[in-house]
Amino acid sequence: MSNKLELYRESMMRLAIAQANVASREREVPIGAVVCRDSEIISFGHNRREGCKNALLHAEIDAINNACKALSSWRLEGCELYVTLEPCPMCAGAIINARISTVIFGARDPKAGVCGSVLNLFTYPFNHTPNVIGGVLQDQCADLLKQFFSGLRSGSCRK
Repeated sequence: MSNKLELYRESMMRLAIAQANVASREREVPIGAVVCRDSEIISFGHNRREGCKNALLHAEIDAINNACKALSSWRLEGCELYVTLEPCPMCAGAIINARISTVIFGARDPKAGVCGSVLNLFTYPFNHTPNVIGGVLQDQCADLLKQFFSGLRSGSCRK
């Protein structure tokens, strides 16, 4: 991979991390996402499940929904999704249905990740298969989650 591409991916992941920090300030699990196409940022998203009392409002779903609105289309072909945590089955389904071209994630999710951790949902014969790149700024993304859950356990981040 070229250094320029690596730097670009890291810069997009930093934007996703910024969204994760927004989620954390809202006392949500700190996961953030960014959708871009041709180096243009289309939308942002972050976890909003607690505040909205809605199990569907994962960062990826929020970003995909915002991208669909911004582009006036449910088809997000040519778009890349940057997300701080490996997508879960629900989000992977949305990625497939939205026809997102590439998923770039930070930290692996050994409990619910379906880009290789628990299984790889994108290897099944669905009508669309995105490219997947994992581990971009992995340590920074994982640290956000560790700090958040450590704070919950110590009582400093009560909901």
